[in-house]
Amino acid sequence: MQIGHKRYWLFQLVGWGLFALINIFFALTFDKINNLFVNRLLIFLLMGIIFTHLMRWIILRIDLLIKPLNVQIPGFILITFVFSIVLALIEVAVYQALQLQGERNTYTFFGQLLVNTFNTFIYLFIWNCIYFIYHYVQKSRKQQLDTLQLEALVKSLELNTIKAHINPHFIFNALNSIRALIDENPKRARNAITELSNILRSSLQTEKMETVPFERELNIVKDYLALENMRFEDRLQVEYDIDEDTLNQPVPPMMLQTLVENAIKHGISKQIKGGVVKITSDFKDNFHELAVQNTGFLNGHTQSEGFGISSTQNRLNLLYGSKASFDIRQIDPFLVEAKVLLPVDTF
Repeated sequence: MQIGHKRYWLFQLVGWGLFALINIFFALTFDKINNLFVNRLLIFLLMGIIFTHLMRWIILRIDLLIKPLNVQIPGFILITFVFSIVLALIEVAVYQALQLQGERNTYTFFGQLLVNTFNTFIYLFIWNCIYFIYHYVQKSRKQQLDTLQLEALVKSLELNTIKAHINPHFIFNALNSIRALIDENPKRARNAITELSNILRSSLQTEKMETVPFERELNIVKDYLALENMRFEDRLQVEYDIDEDTLNQPVPPMMLQTLVENAIKHGISKQIKGGVVKITSDFKDNFHELAVQNTGFLNGHTQSEGFGISSTQNRLNLLYGSKASFDIRQIDPFLVEAKVLLPVDTF
C-alpha cells in the first residue's frame, strides 16, 4: 500500500472514530446509550466510511482536484448533495427494514428522508471541506517546492553559463601570449605552455565548484600573470599585498582571474608605458576584501564595461545575493580599482 493510501485510511479511521466518540459522549451525557443507539451508530459509521470512500474515488476519477477553483467548489458541493440524498435514502430504508426507527419517531418516510438528507449533507460537507483543504495545502506546498527547485536550477544554469564564457575568454588571451613568444624565445614559449597546462588543469578541476580556496585562485592568477609578463615585459609590473589569513577563504573560481584579465586588457595594454597591477586581499569588518588595482582610466566606456565586469556582478548576485558587493572606480587620476567584498560567514 502506498504512503498516500496509508495516510488516507489513517485519516478516515481517526475522523470517523472522533465522530463516534463525540456521539457516544453526548449519548452518555443525556443517558441515551442503548441497543438502538449503538446499532444506528455502527450502521451510519459503516455507510459513512463506504460513501466517503466512493466520493473520493469519483473526485479522483474526474480529476476534480486539479481543476480551477471555480470548477472545484461547485463540483464538491454537487457531489456532496447527491451523495447525501443517496446515503440518507439507504439509511432510512435500512433503519426501517431493521426496525431501528425508534418508538418516538413520528416522521413519514419522506419526512425522515428530508431530515436525514440535511444531517448527512452537513457531515459529508465537513468531510469534503477537510479533504479539499488538505489537498489544496499539499498542492500549494508542492508548487512552492517546485518553484524553489526551478529557481535553483536556473541559478545553476546561469552559473554554468558564466563559467563557460570565462574559460574560453581566458584561454584565448593566454594562447595569444604564448604565440607572441614562439619566435622570440622558443624555450620560454615551451615553459609558458607548461604554465598554461597547469592553469587549464586547475580550471577544469574547479569547473564544478561554486567556490575554491583563495590560495588556489591566487596561484592560477600568478601563472597567468607570468604568461602576460612575457608579452608585456617591462610594461607590466605586478605587486601583491596578501594577508595570509585570507588564503583559506572561499572565493568564486576564476573571479580574480577575470578581474586581473580585465585590468590588463583595459588598463595596462592601453598605456604606452604600461603600468602596475596590484592585488590585495585582507579582512575588513566581516568581509573578505579582494581588490585589483591597475594603471589606467575609467571613463565609463572602457574598463567599466565588457563581459568580465558583468560576469563578476552576475556571479556575486547568484552566489551571495545582497550579502556581497562589487565596485570599480577611479581612485586617483591614474589608478583604477576593482573591489569585491565577500561575506566571511557565508560558508
